[in-house]
Amino acid sequence: MNDTPSPRHVAKAGRHPTRPPIVQRRRGREGTGAPDGRLFLYGLHTVEVALANPRRVIHAIYATRNAQARLEERGVVFPVPPQQVDVKWIDARVGEDAVHQGVLVETRPLEPVELTDLGRARLVLALDQVTDPHNVGAIMRSAVALGADALLTTTRHSANETGVLAKAASGAVDMLTHIEVVNLARSLETLRKEGFTVVGLDSEGPAPLEATEVGPRTVLVLGAEGKGLRPVTREACDHLARVDVPGPIKSLNVSNAAVLALYVVGRRHAGA
Repeated sequence: MNDTPSPRHVAKAGRHPTRPPIVQRRRGREGTGAPDGRLFLYGLHTVEVALANPRRVIHAIYATRNAQARLEERGVVFPVPPQQVDVKWIDARVGEDAVHQGVLVETRPLEPVELTDLGRARLVLALDQVTDPHNVGAIMRSAVALGADALLTTTRHSANETGVLAKAASGAVDMLTHIEVVNLARSLETLRKEGFTVVGLDSEGPAPLEATEVGPRTVLVLGAEGKGLRPVTREACDHLARVDVPGPIKSLNVSNAAVLALYVVGRRHAGA
């Protein structure tokens, strides 16, 4: 469909008929969203992993004929029969800009795990009021890829589980142990008593992460972009460390900083 007005319409609007009209890119409409207490997950890989998670409660599966066939080719087991819909039906619920690949599931958010359920975890990532769902989703994906055992977030001022976050996480939401706590600083103190070394990432940290004692069990703490770690969180850390980069830009997106930090600590654990 051509959104450019015709010269006749431009002339009626009182503009010079030979002047090129200004054409703006149309933004995709936002979807109507899931019913209260539920959420929509979308995208082939995200849905495939969600359906394989025994902790995930699935209320409905909506898919185009092609998307259902692709999931069946992957050997996906459907806990409830898929309902066949067209692309526009899904667009109306998650938005025209969502890369849903023709499949959508209606589910409940996963129940968070208790802090006492970490078991023999060695590498935990904690986020101090990181609220952007794209960043949190990317961090979760990296955490799974780099061998982290759990993610620790706060119940307030953090990104909730949404379709946007789950899509950015590319299945990691259903693969990573997620713990929500009311008081992050107090929880970090608890983990220190359990034998974890708590390392806060700070661009002004006294030493690079490579030279910082991380211990056999480590919690890496990252703060929101711009604000960084809150003072009360900094005080709960055993060490503050920086991630040095060689280029002229010294600050990193929080999700990129998480990748580097997880890689450094993971290698040190492997070599211990």
